[in-house]
Amino acid sequence: MKAKLIDGKAIAAAVRADLAAEVETLKAGGTEPGLAVILVGEDPASQVYVRNKTRACAEVGIHAEEFRLPADTTEDELLALVAELNARTDIDGILCQLPLPKPLDDAAVIAAIDPAKDVDAFSAVNVGHIMIGDYTFLPCTPAGVMEMLHRSGVEVSGKRCVVIGRSNIVGKPMAMLLLHENGTVTVCHSRTENLAAVCREADILVAAVGRAKFVTADMVKEGAVVIDVGMNRDESGKLCGDVDFDAVAEIASQITPVPGGVGPMTIAMLLKNTVTAAKRRAK
Repeated sequence: MKAKLIDGKAIAAAVRADLAAEVETLKAGGTEPGLAVILVGEDPASQVYVRNKTRACAEVGIHAEEFRLPADTTEDELLALVAELNARTDIDGILCQLPLPKPLDDAAVIAAIDPAKDVDAFSAVNVGHIMIGDYTFLPCTPAGVMEMLHRSGVEVSGKRCVVIGRSNIVGKPMAMLLLHENGTVTVCHSRTENLAAVCREADILVAAVGRAKFVTADMVKEGAVVIDVGMNRDESGKLCGDVDFDAVAEIASQITPVPGGVGPMTIAMLLKNTVTAAKRRAK
């Protein structure tokens, strides 16, 4: 393996240490950052995510409140809870763990969260602010990727950047953040022709497609920086990313592992957004 490992765990720990110091300062001034986490139903993956987020909040001194609702909760009941949390002055951020059980509507719940408390940055208002470059919050995963690039000494300006995947949560905002830093950005998806050839042009390649080991060595340019956003299981049930790590690591200059890459950064950025919201309240 010749690629240098971009250690998401270590970078996230450094971000959390910075945030813990900021939280101390806020508390000394009489403001305790507060995050409300809503979990509907019994989805095991969602339960793990919520537990990790709550634990991370405790680590940096953010007050986290969990609201666990049964799977048969009605949309009216869920929206009533969101309205109540919007009104609470001690809650700076509201996170509703997605996807919601059917027939609940993810979009309706996202739209109901006050944009000033939308620490996932999923609302149309916050997405619009990201588009024009005038934002308070950034979506946690793309923001985490940018933080990793900055702290690993990767210059984005002038580079060819390829993002595989066009989801609202990762692909689209990822492209915007790279564009804001003067990258030349291509977004690829299931209809992209000559995908491997397009990917081979990338100085920075971000894989967010949700398919195990989708990015193979022949899709990567010598010396590229490869960021793997995927979280999948391989044929033997082992956790893996969207990138064939062992093969691509022989070609890339820097690469993120799975696990221990982008995942810890996503939670660190959620904490950062919550602290940002608390700082706005303190003002």
